[in-house]
Amino acid sequence: MTTATTEDIATTNTAAVRALFEANSRAWGDTEAFADTFTEDADYVTFFGGHMTGRDGIADGHRGLFEGVLKGSRLYAEIDSLSFPAPDTALIHSRGAVLKGKRTRPSARAMSVQTYVMTRGTDGRWLIRAFHNTRHRPRVEAFSNWLANRFGPNGR
Repeated sequence: MTTATTEDIATTNTAAVRALFEANSRAWGDTEAFADTFTEDADYVTFFGGHMTGRDGIADGHRGLFEGVLKGSRLYAEIDSLSFPAPDTALIHSRGAVLKGKRTRPSARAMSVQTYVMTRGTDGRWLIRAFHNTRHRPRVEAFSNWLANRFGPNGR
């Protein structure tokens, strides 16, 4: 009998979480497949502050979009960081945007910063427990950093 090493487990968990991240992106546009990447009690916060709760709420909140204004769109998603703050919990920070038409890369204006919290259930399956989407505004970020540097504890 062989025993999995800590490194083997970390590699397996990382691969499973990345696969879920990619499955979520691929499922964009298919209401049920998209919702199935979330836990039954998931929280989903949109970039404009809307809050959907539960797998059914996420499906209901996306159904009209996928059948309407976002029909035929695709999701661009790229992981910036991935960590495991606890054995059955993964934290991803990513960048993403909705792509429409022939676009293959998002414009800087369309880009969002996202946080995913993924959990592994008792069945061993990883699912998204929480998702938060924030529109990235580079100019506002630069101004905010300038203010912090200028007037913060280390400023003048």
